Order: sequence, then structure tokens, then C-alpha cells
Amino acid sequence: MKVWINGEVYVIESGMTIKQLLVVNCLDNKRVAVELNKEIVPRSQHETHYLRAGDLVEIVHAIGGG
Repeated sequence: MKVWINGEVYVIESGMTIKQLLVVNCLDNKRVAVELNKEIVPRSQHETHYLRAGDLVEIVHAIGGG
């Protein structure tokens, strides 16, 4: 199925969770925020939230500073 990730079209497996998407892209151990269809998805929901065809996903790296 097709989804948009950070503005680009990707074909992913049907039934993929946000967590699985992060693992496939080597981002599961990174500090990232995930926005799905313009709403932030809490990290606690990444393993149970399934992606659907046409979803708009934005993955943003969290950067600390001082």
C-alpha cells in the first residue's frame, strides 16, 4: 500500500504499525516524534497503531540543545 513519509510516496506492507515502520527505517532507537495525518501519535501507541493506505506520516528527529 502507498503512504507518504516526510513528503515522499513509499510502498509498505499492509498491516504495518508505526513501530514496525520505525524499525524498518532504523529509527526505533532514536528520539523521534511521529505525526500521522497532522496529529502527533504518542510513543505509547506506536506498537498498536496500524498505518492505512494514503496516510501522511511525518517523522521528526528530536534534537536537544541548551
